[in-house]
Amino acid sequence: MASSSRLVPAKAGTSGLRWLSLAVMLPVPFAGRRWALPFLTVLAPSARWSEALGKRHKTLTDRARQAILQSKRWLADRRVVVVADSSFAALELIAAVRRHVCLITRLRLDASLFEPAPVRRPGQRGRPRLKGKRRPKLSAVLTDPATIWTRVTMTEWYGGQRCALDYVSGIAVWYANGLPPALVRWVLLRDPSGERDAQAFLCTDLELEPAAILGRFVFRWRIETTFQEVREHPGVETQRHWSDLAILRTTLALLGLYSLITIWAHGLRSVPGAAVRPHAAAWYAKAQPTFSDAIAAVRRVLWTPQDFCGSRHQAERVEIPARLLERFVETLCLAA
Repeated sequence: MASSSRLVPAKAGTSGLRWLSLAVMLPVPFAGRRWALPFLTVLAPSARWSEALGKRHKTLTDRARQAILQSKRWLADRRVVVVADSSFAALELIAAVRRHVCLITRLRLDASLFEPAPVRRPGQRGRPRLKGKRRPKLSAVLTDPATIWTRVTMTEWYGGQRCALDYVSGIAVWYANGLPPALVRWVLLRDPSGERDAQAFLCTDLELEPAAILGRFVFRWRIETTFQEVREHPGVETQRHWSDLAILRTTLALLGLYSLITIWAHGLRSVPGAAVRPHAAAWYAKAQPTFSDAIAAVRRVLWTPQDFCGSRHQAERVEIPARLLERFVETLCLAA
């Protein structure tokens, strides 16, 4: 694990029931890249679901606040960086967690940004100011010919590709009436080729470099891969239950199982002949193992222990070549 843990909130769900999952971004040696491993998942029912059952509704940002603060309690001696999508770009959430973790999320191009409040003069009366002079919208900064852009090459952009991008950054107060103001570092990003839309991000750590902010946000997309894998292999959205609560309980278990399988597969490197290796198909060539290879390796170890064989009578035994048996087991592990 790196010196700073990266927690990635995301949401999904079935039957009007949602869940919010926090995953830690870790480099997986046998895969040669980072994976998002869920470690804390909380239920986040929609307002309609809560109203139908007569329950008090708690917003997604409220549940995210509780999950983030709980994670920080577990990791009290570590610096925690939380990377979230635009659903969590809320002033209330920033105010609640910024003293405990670093939060990185998207920022709207039309957000109301202001200069930091000026320093109070000695003897000045009245309440302290919350903000200074209004800054131009980021959408105006994007089209302003006087904007000075900095070129950066991202080695791990979307799809794992290298990409040259332009950015401009600054420190400002994000403010909305009736909500606590937030002093943030904003980063405006554009694609010089014009193929991708402009994006804006915010970070509560004012000292963090813009390139580091962009790199951490790109890591957040690993959790989308995690959700795709848990749908395809553990079957998180193809459960056969009649009760929504049963679906929710099983969903949480399957997300945890994804992380456990990854950890077990990592431990197989010390088992002779059991290391995770890529299984390529005629229509799909891959150089590094994926989760399907990891779960197949774990199944193989669980299904073929040396001390799990019972003896049979000679008449009941049919000998087959060891290579053919090996092929049968391999095929079953990948197809299960």
